Amino acid sequence: MSKDHPPGLDLERLRGHLDRERPGLARGPLSARLIEGGRSNLTYAVTDGLSRWVVRRPPLGHVLATAHDMRREHRVISALHPTAVPVPEPLLLCEEESVIGSPFYVMEFVDGTPYRKAGELLPLGPERTRGVVLGLVDTLVELHAVDPAAAGLGDFGRPEGFLERQLRRWGKQLDASRNRDLPGIDELHAALGKALPPSPDATVVHGDYRLDNVLVGPDDRIHAVLDWEMSTLGDPLTDLGLLVMYSGQRGAADMPISTTAGAPGHPGPAELIERYAAGSGRDVSRVAWYTAFAYFKLAVILEGIHYRFTLGQTVGAGFDRIGDLVPVFIDNGLTTLQEG
Repeated sequence: MSKDHPPGLDLERLRGHLDRERPGLARGPLSARLIEGGRSNLTYAVTDGLSRWVVRRPPLGHVLATAHDMRREHRVISALHPTAVPVPEPLLLCEEESVIGSPFYVMEFVDGTPYRKAGELLPLGPERTRGVVLGLVDTLVELHAVDPAAAGLGDFGRPEGFLERQLRRWGKQLDASRNRDLPGIDELHAALGKALPPSPDATVVHGDYRLDNVLVGPDDRIHAVLDWEMSTLGDPLTDLGLLVMYSGQRGAADMPISTTAGAPGHPGPAELIERYAAGSGRDVSRVAWYTAFAYFKLAVILEGIHYRFTLGQTVGAGFDRIGDLVPVFIDNGLTTLQEG
């Protein structure tokens, strides 16, 4: 496919829709490219030679509840755009499948860098790296400070029983991709269930909050938080646990997952937890549970990828090593829970 017509995006039909819904927005002929990254939804950078936008749509061939996905993502960034949380400005939501073959939305293009690996932070040096990662925590504090009802997100999720439902959901995900013995994973799942912490008041949670899901500007500030497809109302400490898990990766440099933990100057888990507690005023004494839960969730996600790899359903390199990582995540989860 040429860059003018990437898979899944018919530029002529998109242009016609933009001209109808937002006359004058696009002025020249459109070209587009697929942006790599993101969990599953497809992201394109679109330009008319003068301005740039981003289009998000569900994955190709994915037909279930797609309108719901796009509507949710568009809804959360629309609600957060007027707040202190940096998100791209949403420009248009189209739930008609007839335009490009699926629902989609258009938002402004934000310049910035998603740092995915420790090596990418090296040019910043330790001081700036530390500032960027602490800024990530401060932005999370801002997100969790948004009053969901005041932002129009009072019904964006069901906070009651949030942690129990999450544990059940990821247990089911695990069962769906079980095709080998994984020592310790059932023990970890059961231990998490026995030690469920009481949740603080519900906030908007991002669901996949880490450095490679934000865009950092040349001023080292976070210019946009991206990838809201897992966002809901729930326990804010699940976001913190995930961030702590990613920042505590040992031997992270050669892992085929995105982690920046090994970069010089990168704050360790204790500093991140302290920074969040100071900024949010929340009790973080049970953060070990949330971190262990993040390890469990990642173990399940990686096992799912490994399962698809064994069936020959993955595309690209590096998937052969994913299976070896799963026991590491299980062990880290058990250790984190035991050591508290």
